[in-house]
Amino acid sequence: MLNKVILMGRLTRDPELRYTPNNVPVCSFTLAVNRNYAKPGEQQQTDFINIVAWRSTAEFCSKYFTKGLQVVVCGRLQTRTWDDQEGRRHYVTEVVADETYFADSKRDNTTNKMDTGFDDFKSNDVEGFIPIEADDDLPF
Repeated sequence: MLNKVILMGRLTRDPELRYTPNNVPVCSFTLAVNRNYAKPGEQQQTDFINIVAWRSTAEFCSKYFTKGLQVVVCGRLQTRTWDDQEGRRHYVTEVVADETYFADSKRDNTTNKMDTGFDDFKSNDVEGFIPIEADDDLPF
């Protein structure tokens, strides 16, 4: 069986970081994802997808993602149900993020070099993530 979702979109608001009673970090945010459309001149439609990230991914998203940033989320689709105090059943479908990536870049107008926004970033902030300097001599 396969349940894999890959989305690229822009955050509609800053991520919200919370903690479970067992002190496990959980972060939620919404991605605005444009649909492909077939007819020229037709207004593009957008889906608003709820995303949930847990543990170190939650902390990463909370620390580095902001409203308007374009990101890629890889994860799985999950549907949950619950009954409210009036006995009504509620359904929610969301993507549980396993991996998250930056998809935006910002140019520094004075030097024409890439500004990644990680000037104060320490490689030990996120396990396995090591920032590299922008280099105009890259072979690709």
